[in-house]
Amino acid sequence: MTEPKDEPARGQNLAALRRLSPYLKPVRWRMIGSATAVLGSMVCGLLIPLVLQRILDGPVASGDTSALTWPIILAVVLGATEALLFFTRRRLISGPSTRVEAELREDLYRHLQRLPISFHDRWQSGQLLSRAVSDLSTLRRFIAFAAIFLVVNSLILVLGLGVLFVLDPVLGAISTVCALPLILISTLYESKYSVLARRAQDQTGDLATTVEESVLGIRVLKAFGRGPHLAATFARQARALRHTELRKVHVMGLLWAAIIILPELAIGGLLLYGTFGITNGTMTLGTLVAAVAVATYLRWPTDSIGWLLAESNQAATAAIRYWEVRDAPVTITGPTRPRELPDEVTGHLRFEDVRFAYPGADTDVLRGVTLDVRPGETVALVGATGSGKTTLTALVGRLADVTGGRVTIDGVDVRDVDLTRLRTVVATAFEEPVLFSASVRENIALGGTDATEQDVRQALRVASADEFVDTLPWGLDTRIGEQGLSLSGGQRQRLALARAVVGRPSVLVLDDPLSALDVHTEAEVEHALRSVLADVTALVVAHRPSTVQLADRVALLVDGRITAVGTHSDLLADNEEYRALLSSLDDELRGEEVA
Repeated sequence: MTEPKDEPARGQNLAALRRLSPYLKPVRWRMIGSATAVLGSMVCGLLIPLVLQRILDGPVASGDTSALTWPIILAVVLGATEALLFFTRRRLISGPSTRVEAELREDLYRHLQRLPISFHDRWQSGQLLSRAVSDLSTLRRFIAFAAIFLVVNSLILVLGLGVLFVLDPVLGAISTVCALPLILISTLYESKYSVLARRAQDQTGDLATTVEESVLGIRVLKAFGRGPHLAATFARQARALRHTELRKVHVMGLLWAAIIILPELAIGGLLLYGTFGITNGTMTLGTLVAAVAVATYLRWPTDSIGWLLAESNQAATAAIRYWEVRDAPVTITGPTRPRELPDEVTGHLRFEDVRFAYPGADTDVLRGVTLDVRPGETVALVGATGSGKTTLTALVGRLADVTGGRVTIDGVDVRDVDLTRLRTVVATAFEEPVLFSASVRENIALGGTDATEQDVRQALRVASADEFVDTLPWGLDTRIGEQGLSLSGGQRQRLALARAVVGRPSVLVLDDPLSALDVHTEAEVEHALRSVLADVTALVVAHRPSTVQLADRVALLVDGRITAVGTHSDLLADNEEYRALLSSLDDELRGEEVA
């Protein structure tokens, strides 16, 4: 499932842009100053034709060249002021616009970190990436340029028409008649372009997802020879995006054609009427030249309307896409009045009639789970695929919240504990050991607040990872590749264990820590696990008999319920369902070894 792709309504576009106003508040005076500078610049440009009129109808017409000095100086001053104000506009707005972009991006990233795992399960990473990068760049361009010039150019068009009316009412009327269709044409094409802009942005997100997944899954693609298949998928998506972009160009081309031809018709009308006026003696040459110069000066404000409307539409759809993610509810939050855990947390973990159902699901995944994990005890959670083991472990650190019952640590409901405090008490190592493109030190230090060099070294020793880390080219400073794929499975797993214990948690949750390891690597990690589990309360999801034997007790989870709890030997002797499950796990393991 990906994000919704509804076509935006015009009111929705405006509302999405208006919601950005809190981010613009700190820089509003810079924006106003930038708009004022560019307006002043263009007013200077409009005044130059009036100076030209005075020159032609005064000193030139009378042959008095001595009177040219001051008008020429005035024209030069107006031109220099126009250039200076234009430069000032850019200096005023460039910094604030990039600051707004950075704040929006930072806010979005923080929100993504707060959103529940269920949100990230539903959304493609490429769609999120396109919103955080390309969409926010579109908004920056709108803030820095399109928004300002859309207002200023509209004002200049009105002022320019006013100047033409002052020069001659008929000249003003001719230009106004040619300008009025712009409103209708722009409105007609604006709605079409808005739909295409949203579609192109969504398709860009899909394309980014395909690229990202093909890069991250390159080993799978090569192993199964599926590179050509994904290349065909990529090409199909690229062609769809190209088709949408060409349709955007087509719409823009029609709009630009109309916008360009109307000013040309206006200038033609001005020349025709002016020629007759000069011939009849009802108009001076200076007036006609000034009118044509004003109409020519208005060409860029007129021509730019189409492009500015397109940029505004793209910015509006970018804002809608931004708010789609930013408005996603943060369902797991810290309590308003958190309860304090004891200073010395023992790690007594209890599940009390716990129920859980995914949003929108008709049935519960967990159906009244009750389990007591005593301080310092290791309990292995065993069950068939789909029985709810991983879901249960996610509830301890509040990666998900119960929909019924409660989970407690030392008698305190985890929902009543401050989230930051809870996640220093509870550490989790996942089935797939995810590592980041950073140094070994940075990867380990993620597991503990303000972890020192000594803490990192101690965690590596506990996880039996210190020896292989010391053999890396730069030791702790060695950068490991994306997802740690430059390391072996056992090395990744041991680094994940070190990260889990570096913060000295009281409760450790391990989701199948020996999964996908060969026999020799399993022995290495198992040795590390024995050291890791010695001093903490641990809940371990077990898919291998060797993991079960690390536990003090075993809990059998069947269809979302705990059906038996006991030692491995007791359950093996007394519980037929447990024996059958362990036998199936043994068969799967032998099959993996043979393969």
